Amino acid sequence: MPNFNQPLGGNEMPRVGGPATMMRLPTQDTAAGLDACFVGIPMDIGTSNRPGTRLGPRQIRDESRMIRPYNMATGAAPFEHLQVADIGDVPINLFDLKKSVDIITAYYQGVLAHGAIPLTLGGDHTLTWPILRAVAEKHGPVALIHVDAHSDTNDEMFGESIAHGCPFRRAHEDGVLDNDKVFQIGLRGTGYTAEDFDWGRSKGWTCIQAEECWHKSLKPLMAQIRARIGDTPVYLSYDIDSLDPGFAPGTGTVEVGGLTTLQGLEIIRGCAGLNLVGADLVEVAPSFDTSGNTAIIAAEYLYEMLCALPNVPQTRAHVKPQIEF
Repeated sequence: MPNFNQPLGGNEMPRVGGPATMMRLPTQDTAAGLDACFVGIPMDIGTSNRPGTRLGPRQIRDESRMIRPYNMATGAAPFEHLQVADIGDVPINLFDLKKSVDIITAYYQGVLAHGAIPLTLGGDHTLTWPILRAVAEKHGPVALIHVDAHSDTNDEMFGESIAHGCPFRRAHEDGVLDNDKVFQIGLRGTGYTAEDFDWGRSKGWTCIQAEECWHKSLKPLMAQIRARIGDTPVYLSYDIDSLDPGFAPGTGTVEVGGLTTLQGLEIIRGCAGLNLVGADLVEVAPSFDTSGNTAIIAAEYLYEMLCALPNVPQTRAHVKPQIEF
């Protein structure tokens, strides 16, 4: 068996100790030799409401300490099939958002040049646009699964075209998205006009409002999305504010009536079998996360994204339950 990196086990070092990395994994300076990597972007200078997501990556890493390597639900054992490490944080410029987006793109060009799949700990949602620029440079226009309370397709915010409410409009303008295979899930809340969510629809995107998801399993939805995406390279962008604030209050722009944590798991696990070329989890703001639960959910979701990557078998996907009820 190849000598893959393993998270530091709880019987080797108490969970409250050890390295403060994602899942207490080994670290390295670059993505060389890796199949997948965890990357932090400690940024909140694109934020329009409550600040604090610059501390999100650090808190997510800390709250990942209880995650074990084997997925009991899906049977995925990513550390038996992939070489994974935490490669630290992108050295953004906290005083210049425009410079930072270029720094992010250049950094991810380096990650992707090594053939590693980046899993990003955010940081505000501005960061997805520069990542997509790098991803599309390698793979061409990609399919997108975007889970969020907000469409993030504003043209401008306070006269600025770069902000956490604008990344997917900028991505569309850059031609980095396969418009027939863009899915936005969980949109809700109030808007400026009745047509706020129709901008994406006018481009061929599928925009699914939260109310369409209430009281439902999202497994059938994900089966339809997988069928439509097929083998196209796909990027998953998950904003933690897609969840109802009862589950995840630690974010900057909460909206009532969101998805449940179970639906979030169904979405991420439903990406297994797709050609997933990158993913991010954004908008965790620890100062509003008094219990730590928002960061814990974020860490668990990032692990689930790792489990959904190509070449990670889902060995329990077709196991029949012992009891039908």
